Amino acid sequence: MICAGIDAGSRAIKIVFMETGGKKVIAKGIRDQGVEQDRLTLELFERLLKEGGIKKRDIRRTVATGYGRDIVSLADTTITEITCHAVGVRHRAPEAMSVIDIGGQDSKVIRLDGSGKVRDFAMNDRCAAGTGRFLEVVASRLDADLESLGEMASKSNTPAAISSMCVVFAETEIIGLLASGTARRDIVAGVQKAVAARIAAMAGRNLDSPIVLTGGVARISGMLQALESALGKRVNAAPEPQMTGALGAVILACEQVNGGQV
Repeated sequence: MICAGIDAGSRAIKIVFMETGGKKVIAKGIRDQGVEQDRLTLELFERLLKEGGIKKRDIRRTVATGYGRDIVSLADTTITEITCHAVGVRHRAPEAMSVIDIGGQDSKVIRLDGSGKVRDFAMNDRCAAGTGRFLEVVASRLDADLESLGEMASKSNTPAAISSMCVVFAETEIIGLLASGTARRDIVAGVQKAVAARIAAMAGRNLDSPIVLTGGVARISGMLQALESALGKRVNAAPEPQMTGALGAVILACEQVNGGQV
């Protein structure tokens, strides 16, 4: 039998299928989010069933998480992304004590106890500063691909000072920097530094190590190093960081089927 985990994020939909008893991932996929979230989720779900040769009747339980979790009609139940990211990270990094999740529309700092349970968390979901959306705005203003930002920043020796953490005002500030002749690489490096500083401020007191970075922004090179500099501690990137929430969701689905154990 099989369980499914769906992370209906603000920028992308992620799905993972796992055998209920063996912790073996048997199918996974990702697609861009859109207006018709439930339809897009269903299409990805059915595509993965077909590609994996899986019958829909074999799916014992489906857990949804993420920004649009309440819209997913396929789900038997929903669980917050904070819990799912904690579970997903601990599955890949059993010693992890702190999780930094930077997604498209929000960012979170999650502290775990010795057993991997969520001890407390801080979340920014009211402002685009410190999120992937901030970096998308920067990429658009600089006429660059999001994936190329890290390479640009790596060539900077003098990161620009970005004083405005509001995305609207920061964009205006970036326009001014461009007009004054500031190199794009220095602007990107400055923005990464500003995002990392926002996360460090949200974390407040020191984070326990090991610290794991997850979420789509973890795929942008340079962010890991910017966070390490801001926190003064080593940060590890989760494998396939965009899939962490869906992985946690499917593990929790399997636990529900198996009475609390996978």
